[in-house]
Amino acid sequence: MRILDKKKVKYNMYSYDAGDGMISGIDVAEKINKPKEMVFKTLVSHNGQNLYVFVIPVACELDLKKAAKAAGEKKLEMLPVKDLQKWTGYIRGGCSPIGMKKNYPTYVDSSATNYDVIIVSAGKIGTQIEIEPTQLAAATGAQFLDITKKD
Repeated sequence: MRILDKKKVKYNMYSYDAGDGMISGIDVAEKINKPKEMVFKTLVSHNGQNLYVFVIPVACELDLKKAAKAAGEKKLEMLPVKDLQKWTGYIRGGCSPIGMKKNYPTYVDSSATNYDVIIVSAGKIGTQIEIEPTQLAAATGAQFLDITKKD
């Protein structure tokens, strides 16, 4: 949020009680009373030392083939949870696409453009931010692409 404040980006903050351990994206959507289609999770993948960030709706699954193509890699794997904090500065359940240790290439699922605002983690468990998708893309250097699995 400090980064957004510095860039004078408008956002709303939501807090929720994480004391019950229910911190999945769908749980968070219910706790803040927002449709799950508007709440996005941040996933980090890698190919060796190259890391990539993907922001997708909480109820969707990342299509690793589409993700690899977007990143210009032959193959991507999810970053192990145990390595998340070392590379991003964030922990599972509180990983924000904004303010990682480095500016990794970032991709937001194109479904985000269907909404005036979307919700992403604010960087710690129990806090979310609502932001315009274009503002999120500007703050992270993200591209909008179709990166989720389809039924």
